[in-house]
Amino acid sequence: MNLRPRRRDHPRVELTPLIDVVFLLLIFFMVSTTFDKQTRLEVELPEAESVVQPQEDKPEQVDVVIDSKGRFFVNDRELVTHDVETLRRAIEKAADGNTDMPIVVSGDRSAPYQAAMTVLDAAGQLGMARLSFVAKQVAGEAP
Repeated sequence: MNLRPRRRDHPRVELTPLIDVVFLLLIFFMVSTTFDKQTRLEVELPEAESVVQPQEDKPEQVDVVIDSKGRFFVNDRELVTHDVETLRRAIEKAADGNTDMPIVVSGDRSAPYQAAMTVLDAAGQLGMARLSFVAKQVAGEAP
């Protein structure tokens, strides 16, 4: 008969499963996190056969975006109302009174035709004649 007291081992904390779980959580959060700009507007550009290559040094310009519902965004800021007067004031403010500044219009392919005419009308009222419309090049076509 063995009457000696049993020697108890001290409990050990295994770190290997803990490290595995932390590593898996890190991978999960890295994969599930998106690094896109949340304020970016999704506009599907119309296509064109010949597209002018963008200039290397981008001059100051007024960017007007028309989404598929006909809403206007001037330099990434949505207008409160979508009429000619509000658009004219927004373009005038963005151009800071410079009537020679170019206006670059990016419109969704399903945007109403009236919205493009509204941009042209507002630019004409301000005496701004340097307008350009953005299109993406058809895949497979080289200039």
